[in-house]
Amino acid sequence: MKRVKKTAWHVALEIIEQLRARGHVALLAGGCVRDMLLKRTPKDYDVATDALPTRVLEIFPNALQVGAKFGVILVRKDRHEVEVATFRSDGCYSDGRHPDEVTFGTAEQDARRRDFTMNGLFFDPTEDRVIDYVDGRADLTSGVVRTIGDPAERFTEDHLRMARAVRFAARLRFMIEPRTLEAIQRLGRHLLSISAERVWQELEQILTAPTRAAGWAWLVRTGLHDHLVDGWTCTKRAVDDIRHRLEHMPNQTVEAPLALAAIWCDESLEEVARLCRALRLSNRQAAAVVWLVRSLPAVRLEPALQLADLKMLMADDFWPQLLELLRVDELARGSSAQVFDRLKQRASEIRKDQISPPPLVTGDDLHTLGLDPGPRFGRILQAAYRAQLSEEIATRDEALRFVREWIDAESTG
Repeated sequence: MKRVKKTAWHVALEIIEQLRARGHVALLAGGCVRDMLLKRTPKDYDVATDALPTRVLEIFPNALQVGAKFGVILVRKDRHEVEVATFRSDGCYSDGRHPDEVTFGTAEQDARRRDFTMNGLFFDPTEDRVIDYVDGRADLTSGVVRTIGDPAERFTEDHLRMARAVRFAARLRFMIEPRTLEAIQRLGRHLLSISAERVWQELEQILTAPTRAAGWAWLVRTGLHDHLVDGWTCTKRAVDDIRHRLEHMPNQTVEAPLALAAIWCDESLEEVARLCRALRLSNRQAAAVVWLVRSLPAVRLEPALQLADLKMLMADDFWPQLLELLRVDELARGSSAQVFDRLKQRASEIRKDQISPPPLVTGDDLHTLGLDPGPRFGRILQAAYRAQLSEEIATRDEALRFVREWIDAESTG
C-alpha cells in the first residue's frame, strides 16, 4: 500500500497532540494563524507551548536547538520542520534587534511580546478556536497593521519591525494604523543600525513580490526608503520614476536583481556597485544588478546594437531580465515599448547554437602564427570572435584568413 505523504499541517497537529498527551498546553501560533484566518496557505506552521525547551527535547529527542536562548526547538518529522517555542516574555533589547533575556511564561505573555496584533494570535486545533489576547482578529478583519502596545516601544525594541510593517501592509493590502505609521516616520533612521543582511532580507521580500509597487509606496510614505542603505537618498523625481517602473513590472514574483535594477538603473555603475556591497548582496546578485544597469543603455539604443553585441548580451543568464527591464523602462517613460518589441523580435530570430558558439580560432592558433600572449593577442582573438558572432566569418579557414589580415594590417599600420 502506498504511504500517504503528510503535509506540514498534519505534522504540526501531531506535534501538538504529542505535547498535549504529556500534559502540556500546545497551540498553533503567529503567522500561520494569521494566514489561515485570511484564507491563505501558510508557508509554515509554528507551535507555542508551556513545555520548557528541555522538556520538548525529551519528547522529541531528535529535535534541534535553533534558538535555545529564546526557547525555540526545531522538530523534524516526515520531511517537514516545525518550530516549537516555549511561551515567553522578553526583557530589554539593548541592541535594537534581540532581547537580552527572556522569561518563560504564559500564552498571554507570549502574545503581548510579539510585534503586530495580527501576529499575536493562537489557534487551538482541538477545539477549533482562535485565542486572541491582543484584538488581532479585529485588525485582520479591518485590514490594519497595528503594533501590540506602544508603537515607539515596539520599534525601539526591534528596529526591523518597521520594515516588517511595510512588508505586511504591501503584501496583505492593509493600512498601517496612524500611531504605528507616525512612529515609523519618527524612528525610521534607526533602521540603518540593523545589519545590512537583515534589512536586505526584508527588502527583498518587499521588492520581489507582486505587490512591490505598493511596498515602494509604503517605504516612501513611511520615509524608510531613505534609510535602507547608508548614503542613498532619493529625489522626488527619482521616487516617482521608481514608482512608475515598479508599477509596470509583471504581476508575479521576480528575481531580486531585476527589482533592484529597476530602482537603481539611473544611478552610476560605481554607485550601483557600492549599494550592492552596502546591502551585502551575494556575489551573483550583485554582479547581475551591475550587469543589468550597465547593459540597459545599450538595448535602449536598439537600432545601433550590433549583432555581435546582441548575442553577447543574450549569452548572459540574466538576458530575460534585461529584456523585461527594457520593457518596464520604456513604459515608465511613456513609450509604447517599440524598442522592446523590436529587440525581442531580433533575438527570437537567432538560433540558440548561434548565441555563444565555440570560437573558430584560439590562442593556440595565434601562437602557431608566431604571436606571443599579451594585449595584442587578446585584441585579435576578440576581433575574430566578434566577426564570427556578426556572421562575417563562418568557417575555420575564414577565421584564420581574418586573423592573418588583421596581423598584416596592424604590422603595416
